[in-house]
Amino acid sequence: MKDMKVHVHEAAKSLQQKLNNEPKVGLILGSGLGDLAEEIENPVKTKYEDIPHFPVSTVEGHAGQLVAGSLEGQEVIAMQGRFHYYEGYSMQDVTFPVRVMKELGVEKLIVTNACGGMNPSFQPGDLMIIEDHINMTGDNPLMGPNDEELGPRFPDMSTAYSKELRDICENAAESIGFSMQKGVYVGISGPTFMSAAELKMLRKLGGDTVGMSTVPEVIVARHAGIEVLGISCITDMAVGEEIEGVSHDEVIETATKAKPRFIQLVKQTLSSLA
Repeated sequence: MKDMKVHVHEAAKSLQQKLNNEPKVGLILGSGLGDLAEEIENPVKTKYEDIPHFPVSTVEGHAGQLVAGSLEGQEVIAMQGRFHYYEGYSMQDVTFPVRVMKELGVEKLIVTNACGGMNPSFQPGDLMIIEDHINMTGDNPLMGPNDEELGPRFPDMSTAYSKELRDICENAAESIGFSMQKGVYVGISGPTFMSAAELKMLRKLGGDTVGMSTVPEVIVARHAGIEVLGISCITDMAVGEEIEGVSHDEVIETATKAKPRFIQLVKQTLSSLA
C-alpha cells in the first residue's frame, strides 16, 4: 500500500504538469461509449502508456487514454477505455486510475458500462441508473494492508451510489424526454459470458444487469470518499430461460446505437451539477 501511494502521487504529478485546470468530475467510459470524450472542450489527451505506473487497456473498443478539459461547465477528466480484472491485472491495477483521479482533485465519479440485461422488462439499448451492486468477482480491491490516508479500513457500501446524483440523472433524463431503467448491477470477473444456470442464479439473487467492470472502481471511489453515479447501457438480454449466444461485436454494436442518447444524458447530468 505504501508503494501504491507513491505510484499514485507520481502519476498524478505527471498529469498535473499537463492539465490546464483541476478536474472535479471523473468519467469512466465503457465499451462503445468512449466518444463522449470527444465532446470535451480544450482537451488535454494523455495515452495510458505515457502515464507513470498506468496499465494499458487491451480491449477492442477502448481508446486507451485520459482526456481532461471542460464539459457542460464542469472540469472533467475522462478515461476513454478502462482496465478489467479478466485482462490479468490485479484489482489494484484495475482501480489505479480512480486513485489518481482522487489525487488530482476529483470529487464526483460517473462510471458507465455496457452490460447484459437480466430483468425481463429491460430491452437492448436501455440505459439504467445503477442503484446498487452485487460483487461476484470473487475479489476486492481493498484486500491487504490499509492506508488510512487513502481511506478507512472498513468503508461502508450501503450507499455506494449517491442518491443525490441518481436523482439528478433521472431528472436530466426526464428533461430530455426519455425514461431510465433503475436496478442492481452484478459484477463478475469474466471473460466468459454467463451460462444460463448462472444467469438464473444471479437474477434470483436480485440482479437486474450483469457485467465485467464497474464494481471494483466504485469500491475504491467510495473508499476514497468520491461520490458515485453509475449508468449502464444494456446491450443484450441475458435472461437464463431465453438465453441466446452473444459476442463482443454485438455488445459494441448496440452500445454504439445507444451512444447519442447516452452522450445527451451525461451532458445534461453534468450541466445540472452544482
